[in-house]
Amino acid sequence: MKKRTLGRSGLEVSALGLGCMGLSAAYGQPTEKGAAIALIRAAVDRGVTFFDTAEVYGPFTNESLVGEALEPVRSRVVIATKFGFDLDPATGQQRGLNSRPEHVRRVAEESLARLRTDVIDLFYPHRIDPSVPIEEVAGTVKDLVAQGKVKHFGLCEASAKTIRRAHAVQPVSALQTEYSLWTRDVEANGILQTCEELGIGFVPWSPIG
Repeated sequence: MKKRTLGRSGLEVSALGLGCMGLSAAYGQPTEKGAAIALIRAAVDRGVTFFDTAEVYGPFTNESLVGEALEPVRSRVVIATKFGFDLDPATGQQRGLNSRPEHVRRVAEESLARLRTDVIDLFYPHRIDPSVPIEEVAGTVKDLVAQGKVKHFGLCEASAKTIRRAHAVQPVSALQTEYSLWTRDVEANGILQTCEELGIGFVPWSPIG
């Protein structure tokens, strides 16, 4: 398996990552737990070290699945997860966006518990909350980094301007955005150029569409 270093962050990951969302949500019925764990561990055996999840997948259940599957090999893998949705804790229903500092801190603690780990390797806001200045979001993750609960800060689906504003507060290690043969906005809207200029790794989701 080839490796990539995400920008100038020093975070090394496998060139191919495994997006785990579909095991719990979005594409038909959830995969049976035993089969899902076997699939994730088979990916590790084949050299995949980069695993992507989020609290909203399931919701909540995908992080728990990933945590259980990767617990025996935690030191060998990089786990990325995301915050930013306002989820009803009882039903999981989405109630909009929420990246207020107190919410981000709470989600971090809950994600750590579900992932069975003491640190999140890469923590992204899943979408940009227009009601919270990105500087506050970046500052909150910066505090989590200082506390040893998060290693790297990422952004998802952010504009070039937002990336620059966030990066000025806490270095952005990775930007996750859709990119494939038929979704090529980042080539024209300044995203790729901004990432290259600032030394930010680019993580395409749904890269084969």
